[in-house]
Amino acid sequence: MSVLVVGISHKSAPVELLERLALDDDGVAKLVGDVVTGEHVTEATAIATCNRLEVYAEVDRFHGSVEDLSRLLVERSGASVDLLLPHLYVHYDDGAVAHLFNVAAGLDSMVVGEGQILGQARDALRLGQELGTVGPALNALFQQALRVGKRSRAETGIDRAAPSLVTASLERSEVPVAGSRVLVIGAGAMASLAVATVARSGAAEVSVVNRTARNADRLAREYGATSYPLSSLAERLAEADVVVSCTGAVSVLVSRELLEQSRIGAARPLAVIDLALPHDVDPAVAELPGVTLVGLATLAEELRDTETAADVEDVRSIVAQEIAAFLAVRRQASVTPTVVALRSMATAVVDAEMQRLSGRLPGLDDATRAEVLHTVRRVAEKLLHEPTVRLKELAGEEPAVSYSAAIAELFRLDPDAVDAVTRAEGPQ
Repeated sequence: MSVLVVGISHKSAPVELLERLALDDDGVAKLVGDVVTGEHVTEATAIATCNRLEVYAEVDRFHGSVEDLSRLLVERSGASVDLLLPHLYVHYDDGAVAHLFNVAAGLDSMVVGEGQILGQARDALRLGQELGTVGPALNALFQQALRVGKRSRAETGIDRAAPSLVTASLERSEVPVAGSRVLVIGAGAMASLAVATVARSGAAEVSVVNRTARNADRLAREYGATSYPLSSLAERLAEADVVVSCTGAVSVLVSRELLEQSRIGAARPLAVIDLALPHDVDPAVAELPGVTLVGLATLAEELRDTETAADVEDVRSIVAQEIAAFLAVRRQASVTPTVVALRSMATAVVDAEMQRLSGRLPGLDDATRAEVLHTVRRVAEKLLHEPTVRLKELAGEEPAVSYSAAIAELFRLDPDAVDAVTRAEGPQ
């Protein structure tokens, strides 16, 4: 069994195409459910953010699984196969491990080093656990990825260089947050981050508008903001200096006409930040006098070359160490079925010979028989000790040949027994 990743992100596709694959929580859960029903899939989950959708699956076959996962993404996009497939990427086995570790460390983010992706990876693990679609393999992989992400941020300054997409977008707006009236549309994870960020930045007033009043109230209370129903959006827009919109709506919430009407007679500048996929704000609002629009497409272009070189290199070094260590442990664990089968074979030989000895020497007393059995077992144990220790050591060194397969062939170990141990043990 091996891990397979099929995904699409801001690095592989334009925002317009990413919008087609923007899924709400129910949509992500349905996608994972469909993935795990695949013929070759035993475990699955997905990371879904405003700028990426990645399916992670434990599979027993590469080609059929890639085709199935790609088809599910194409179906959800509503785009043609020819349009979407060139923008999908695939990582398999060791490559899948490396990709997830880089994602968790923030090296694959639009804002390199941003911290939100760590929470999104944790959400993916939690989703799979709640759905019952994450087993030993993906659980071990994601748990280690989360540790890699935490270590990268604890040992370097990568997150201080670029803490979040929200901060980056606010820095690129033409209206300073300090002393401004800020309107946040939405009450999800990104909206929470936005409210927290502007509150810390000295906003004079923070308002939260959301379709579900209960969620807006909760978020507003947490940060000393004021909540309003979505029906009051026009009035709130009329009062705002900075607008941050990040909902899961499937259609535009802030149209050009709505914003134009709300700004009749207003001379002050307005910064509008749209962090939603699909977008919440009509791109045409940028044509209105005094309005500056910052969207994901603009951010992707401007942030492309803003990495902090020293911190990035430090994180890459940490990730490389963690990948090597994880793969070594996984390779060592993979030989466990062969070791167990080998020792089981030795035990069976000892038992058979002791049975034979009992038949030939029926008068052997119990004490002598026990001593002989103990001695024979010690001989078998000593003969097997060094080979099994070396087998695990060599497996961790990424051998060009499979020593495990060679042992199984040389000793004619029962493949069914090895498979049975694999199923019982599971990935370590």
